[in-house]
Amino acid sequence: MTAQVRIFNSAAELFQGAAETICRVGLQAIRERGKYTIALSGGSTPRGLHQELVTSFRSQIPWDKVFFFWGDERHVPPDFPESNYRMARETLLSQLPISEDHVFRMRGEMADAEIAARAYEELLRDFFRPLPGEFPRLDFILLGMGSDGHTASLFPGTNALLEKERLAVANWVEQHSTFRLTLTYPVLNHALNVMFLIRDGNKADLVMRALKEPDAHLPCQGVQPVHGELMWYLDRAAGQRL
Repeated sequence: MTAQVRIFNSAAELFQGAAETICRVGLQAIRERGKYTIALSGGSTPRGLHQELVTSFRSQIPWDKVFFFWGDERHVPPDFPESNYRMARETLLSQLPISEDHVFRMRGEMADAEIAARAYEELLRDFFRPLPGEFPRLDFILLGMGSDGHTASLFPGTNALLEKERLAVANWVEQHSTFRLTLTYPVLNHALNVMFLIRDGNKADLVMRALKEPDAHLPCQGVQPVHGELMWYLDRAAGQRL
């Protein structure tokens, strides 16, 4: 599939453009299906997006019809600084009129990461009710890209890259000596919209490889929605090699 690539002149324009797209997709989903399902990302870049949504787009979408999920989570409790949920709660969820029963976090505090992953898998099946052999279809998934080309918690050389049936897995990441909870490619690739949001001049070469070198074998290149839109939203620094 051909990705839609947009390069913005500044971080502020990047966050504004991403927020506009998130709200546009959300309004369409709510008109057509009565709700909007979105999976959030960790990392530092989404903080600016969250701030834009809170300050400039608060009234642009009926937040009581939005349901929040996560693409991945650290194997830590929700109040730890490393928790993706904690970052989203502090910068977005607590700042908007969002009901707690519309927030579906991964239970990173569970001692057994595999049990936590299976619990999230069951949660997804209960919410989306996919038919046997089918996968949930989130309206929107927000992703980032690490300096090794990973996205969500699909790291190079890890077992999760080969998963074709599970919805969520506990992925052992050797370089960090820890498990990560992550959605799998089948879920990412059945979403209606997937957006990579990247603001980092240090990743310009990697962005170029991801978009221009099909044989680079980067985990982020495995995200290819089968019946959805793939978007790469970059600031000028991240997109300078394109």
